[in-house]
Amino acid sequence: MNRLLIANFARLKKDKVFWICMAFMFAAGIFGVIQKLINDPTATPDQLFFIFPVIIGVVTAAFCSLYIGTEYSDGTIRNKLIVGHTRSAIYLSNFITCSTAGIVMCLSYITAVAAFGIPLLGRPEMNIVAVIVLILIAFMTVMASTALFTLLCMLNQNKAVAAVVCILMIVALLLLATFINARLNAPQFYDSYVFTDSLGSASTEQIENPQFLTGTKREVYQFFLDFLPTGQAIEISTQSTPHLWQMPLYSLFIILASTMCGVLCFRKKDLK
Repeated sequence: MNRLLIANFARLKKDKVFWICMAFMFAAGIFGVIQKLINDPTATPDQLFFIFPVIIGVVTAAFCSLYIGTEYSDGTIRNKLIVGHTRSAIYLSNFITCSTAGIVMCLSYITAVAAFGIPLLGRPEMNIVAVIVLILIAFMTVMASTALFTLLCMLNQNKAVAAVVCILMIVALLLLATFINARLNAPQFYDSYVFTDSLGSASTEQIENPQFLTGTKREVYQFFLDFLPTGQAIEISTQSTPHLWQMPLYSLFIILASTMCGVLCFRKKDLK
């Protein structure tokens, strides 16, 4: 598989889509710094360092579908099989390449925030160890998403269809995670204002929110937010991670399960 990886990375260096995605993530980092500088000059780079997990999902969805789709359209996968590479090695090498590309894109964003954010917004307030831990967990989230994209793209030879399916999937998962996060963050009580006289005097009383999640239902919602890559992305971006050490385990499970399923299905796939 080493020869496959060497060939993949050599191709990656010349891939225009990869460099466009790199430039986009770098620009996103600069844009975030400028926006914070204009709207909230007291902000620190901490608030920007962890936004990339939310952005990278759509970017890697587009990249993976185009990168792997090109292998089908150019006949590269068929040629790899002809020269003796196994289907498992081809699948795994593409997953490793796409995951590495996604992580490098994230590093492009982090570099932009560090290069422009620290001089303009000041030093981060978070402990450096905490920053590194969150970034590494975010990388695991990126790999989990990439594993799903690789599964979809390796089993679909149509580049356009694969791109649409991957992007729609990540957007749907992001919307689902946003909904779950909103339900979990709903307040238990809200204030109700009652006018006491004709002069406009009012008193407030707390009313219980019927939408507030409790018990088993809340635990189920929290599990899915921790389990979904997009849910982890939202938690990391808001630096709200109540189950910090479970998240990489969930990501590892998604990576292993989707990769095993992908390899088994790709072995039986009829390559036209």
